[in-house]
Amino acid sequence: MRAARLIKMVLLLQARASMTAAELAEELEVSERTITRDAQALSEAGVPVYADRGRTGGYRLIGGYRTRLTGLARSEAEALFLSGVPGALREMGLEDAASAARLKVSAALLPSLRDASQSAAQRFHLDAPGWFKETPAPALLPAVADAVWDDRRLLARYRRQDSEVGRELEPYGLVLKAGVWYLCARVPDSGSGSGSGSGSGSYRVYRIDRFISVEPQGENRFVRDEDFDLPGFWEERAAQFARAILRESVVLRLSPDGARQLPYVTDRTAAHEALADAEPDERGRVTITLPVESTVVAYSQLLMLGPEAEVLGPPELRDRLAATAARMAALYR
Repeated sequence: MRAARLIKMVLLLQARASMTAAELAEELEVSERTITRDAQALSEAGVPVYADRGRTGGYRLIGGYRTRLTGLARSEAEALFLSGVPGALREMGLEDAASAARLKVSAALLPSLRDASQSAAQRFHLDAPGWFKETPAPALLPAVADAVWDDRRLLARYRRQDSEVGRELEPYGLVLKAGVWYLCARVPDSGSGSGSGSGSGSYRVYRIDRFISVEPQGENRFVRDEDFDLPGFWEERAAQFARAILRESVVLRLSPDGARQLPYVTDRTAAHEALADAEPDERGRVTITLPVESTVVAYSQLLMLGPEAEVLGPPELRDRLAATAARMAALYR
């Protein structure tokens, strides 16, 4: 632990001209007294750490000293490619690896380029979850992530409706969608055994917050299908899911403004497909049949369009919206 901290301290000082004890203490999450002891230990080991005293003082490396400890470990290299999603790194337990990787890259750069990471961070930040949602990271996510990185089989128990189900899984990849974590995994065929050789099976998607327990299978690794394409698989399954939940339909008459707004309040693909062949009448209105998850969901969605959408069917949805409109009119009369 201390050795890793000392290496990180050297890399920090190599990447920056000078740092105060307070800055180093904050970066390394230790006390300033520990920083003083670590600087002394580095000096005794032959690393030329020099302390400038006074209000503007700090620690720096002298004599153009450069460490050669800049080679990336595999976990650091993998984490570096995810460094644009700091929240995801933190939830998967890879924040330290990413921090070490960034320091090593910074230390290897020319002095004129060492502010590149800070410059990029000031100009781009990814905040994946939607507004007004606070989705806590699943407690089992780090363990699942470790199995994904190591191609290690998992014994998992998860909630399915009102029951618990156990499965042996080959965890292929993680997806963060609108703040919710999913695992894309292969379920081996019963005849393929649980050895480390390649097998066959079906690919499925699991919400990680529904896992009750996960048990990595020691050194029991699986051989990854090199043809598996995580982005392509997810896109296909997401489209299948979106189509599968649209089990009912409603008939709408939309004003031009209503037609423009419809893709923003309901399923975007379904809205675009329904509008594609619609012919406007003499007032510019279009009549469409729109697939929806349910009339209950459609009620909430279509309320957002107000008078720009008229429900023609089913009758129960039209009656409910008419009653709501009458109540609203009475409130504002």
